[in-house]
Amino acid sequence: MKRLIATLSLLAMLTACQTSSTKENPLLTESTLDYQAPDFSKIRPAHFVPAIEEGIRIQLAEIDSITSNTAAPTFENTVLAYEKSGRLLARATSILSALVGADGTEELQKIDEETTPMLSAHHDALLLNEKLFARIKAVYDQRSSLQGEDLRLTEVLYDQFVHEGALLSAADKEALKKINSEIAVLQTKFTNQVNAGTKEAAVLVDKVEELDGLSEEAITRAAEAATAAGHKGKYLLEQTNTSRPGYLADLNNRDVRRRVLEASLSRCSGGDSTNTHPTITRIAALRAEKAKLLGLPNFASWALSDQMAGRPEAVERLISQLAPACRAKVANDVAELEAFAQKTEGKDFKLAAWDLDYYAERLKKAKYDLNEADLKPYLVLDSVLKNGVFYAANQLYGLTFKPRPDIPVYADGVQVYEVFDQDNTPMALFYTDYFRRPTKTGGAWMSNFVQQSTLFGTKPVIYNVCNFEAPAKGAPAFLTSSDVETLFHEFGHALHGLFASQKYETLSGTNTPRDFVEMPSQFNEHWMTDSVVLRHYARHYKTGEPMPQALIDKMKAAATYGQSYALAENLAAVTIDMAWGMLPAGQTVSDVDAFEREALARAGLDFALVPPRYRSAYYLHVFAGGYASGYYSYLWTEVLDHNIYEWFAAHGGLTRENGQRFREMVLSRGNTAPVGTFFTNFTGLTEPDMSSLLRFRGLTE
Repeated sequence: MKRLIATLSLLAMLTACQTSSTKENPLLTESTLDYQAPDFSKIRPAHFVPAIEEGIRIQLAEIDSITSNTAAPTFENTVLAYEKSGRLLARATSILSALVGADGTEELQKIDEETTPMLSAHHDALLLNEKLFARIKAVYDQRSSLQGEDLRLTEVLYDQFVHEGALLSAADKEALKKINSEIAVLQTKFTNQVNAGTKEAAVLVDKVEELDGLSEEAITRAAEAATAAGHKGKYLLEQTNTSRPGYLADLNNRDVRRRVLEASLSRCSGGDSTNTHPTITRIAALRAEKAKLLGLPNFASWALSDQMAGRPEAVERLISQLAPACRAKVANDVAELEAFAQKTEGKDFKLAAWDLDYYAERLKKAKYDLNEADLKPYLVLDSVLKNGVFYAANQLYGLTFKPRPDIPVYADGVQVYEVFDQDNTPMALFYTDYFRRPTKTGGAWMSNFVQQSTLFGTKPVIYNVCNFEAPAKGAPAFLTSSDVETLFHEFGHALHGLFASQKYETLSGTNTPRDFVEMPSQFNEHWMTDSVVLRHYARHYKTGEPMPQALIDKMKAAATYGQSYALAENLAAVTIDMAWGMLPAGQTVSDVDAFEREALARAGLDFALVPPRYRSAYYLHVFAGGYASGYYSYLWTEVLDHNIYEWFAAHGGLTRENGQRFREMVLSRGNTAPVGTFFTNFTGLTEPDMSSLLRFRGLTE
């Protein structure tokens, strides 16, 4: 999931010669569309820089008004005034962030590169402003007179300022500003390098026979990709954002599988402009220097200090609790898989990493009489979304959805729905952007065009972005089971945003710690296999018949199959992330690959056949996506979500009563209290129960 922190640097007022273009810039005023939705019929790339410059100028003037106020600091004239500032800037940057991720043309990438240093400098100009912090601190020190969201907002803002360096000396603040600026530029560079390097890592295949095992749709897409890249008559196998592309499970040609995986794992590591190793090592060094300035031993200590986990030791404990069971299960599963492969390949056959998914899919078929091809006719995007994702939201929370084709969108294929509450009150707009395009960053995420706030009278305008394979012309949009999981996951984030009911944007919706924000999304994944929901959406694309019960039974029997590999790749990714975050200032990494290997070996997570979900060279979450020393959040929140689901299961499962309780006690609360209290109040557990994760992944006896 992506989140942009919007704000930045001192610039001159717009000149007279810009007056006409200013009047025509739709970003400079609130949209007149329903819900203040962005009017993409009018927004052009040329509008962003002037709007951001003007937004910065206005917010700096607003801050100057706060700091020059001769009246004693109060909540109203300081904290509330700060909360009200920066509206134009937030509007422009939220839209730019969305477009750069979902439709990042070369023009938009250049705009992003141009504005990133401006926004970084502006961020520091606010959070390192001594006069502003002094006033916020004065209100904070007298907070006993405050209540509810006023108190929480004051505490959150004070903690944020301290976290970002407000207590540093003037000299250290200047040093921090330089570090933050360079990091911001390097993170944008890293994103662009990874996007380019991932495209370059696509594997060109000469003959269609080499693609034996792939579906007709996949072969057609490979041919179209090759033609678009100037190789008409050949086939181009494109890479995904993760290490192991899904089609490795289908390719019969072992050498092509090898080429694909080797290209994936080695991307962004060569000698060309997409080599991210220098970028990575510099970012890591700068982060360590930043932590040192802030009085902490390493970046991970700083990054975790405002999270549920609190300290790196808590993450290390999580890894150490999960790793032994994972190692044992991987060893058993690999031994079984190799023995299975040897039945057809000969007793001397040895599995390689590019064989894992291929033979795992065949063993799944042998053990459970089930593979992805069996499920495919029943997993069509339109039905999964409307009869699955939306249906579950209706059953649990009473929500209904109405298409809004009149709302302008930013790209072909994007759809908009208006969301209505259980009493039919209009509550939000929801955009869907599901198919891969050349200008889209890999992965899937949720964010807001408009944040909910009763202070501003705004309702949520939310979008989900995914990277599903577009259907062949005239064919249905089939999903894999992994795609279905992603659809439910991202909509879980959307629900967290849809149910926001806060006065202040800072406390609204998904503006919570990283290691809590992934819980609603992962919890929502459970409904994809709920018997009632599954039979409602899993219908044959030709006949409309529901998935046969026998096939559903096979799905459930195979539910934990391959989970050891999934956990292994995630634990490895967490370990790599934490290794970078634990580097002390002054320690440099000269060999990125060796650094990775050593970190995994120390943790006992150096699996020969299961590569990390992401290697450092293309690890967008960590080096550009806001999850530095935070990728553990997915496993941390998985524990929370399983605990919550077990409560649901014990109280009747998919019911409106349960959904309403979850909505009121968790999903609608935003960041109005320490988020751990929401979990405790809902489940009755004072501490998360780690064993639930092992049970759900089938790693316990």
